[in-house]
Amino acid sequence: MSVLETNLSDLLNKPKMTLAALRGARRIRLRRRDDEDLVLTTAARAEQDSAVLGAASRMFVEMMRTPEGRTLVLDVLPSSFPWVRYLPAHDMREFSVELVGALSAAADLDSTAGVAQLITEWKHTAEVHADPELYAALTLDSGEDYGPVPEPGAAA
Repeated sequence: MSVLETNLSDLLNKPKMTLAALRGARRIRLRRRDDEDLVLTTAARAEQDSAVLGAASRMFVEMMRTPEGRTLVLDVLPSSFPWVRYLPAHDMREFSVELVGALSAAADLDSTAGVAQLITEWKHTAEVHADPELYAALTLDSGEDYGPVPEPGAAA
């Protein structure tokens, strides 16, 4: 995918020239000095991306309805997400089911944020399983109960 990178100030100072670059690039990445970069694309290309996500999601959902499809998804997960090798087999199956569900929801909502969050969470779980010392520390049952955990931001 071709991505042209330029500064946001180029769009502001030379809008016609900057937007003309979209004809040759799929996206323009607008770098900003003090904030997150922006990506500019055409509406038609954004709709294509959304349609592709929806089609892929529907395909995976249908694959997961059959035993052969579930086996295939589990077979390809280590190639797509090398860190799943550290997950126990039951966690890898759970990740595959949750991933397909999240992809389906993402297509319906037209938002990939939930999928990205799910992948991040499972990757962190794999990191715990990959580190025996960390796994032992997090699964140690000291027999002590420190009570309920307050909501984030609540006074302790």
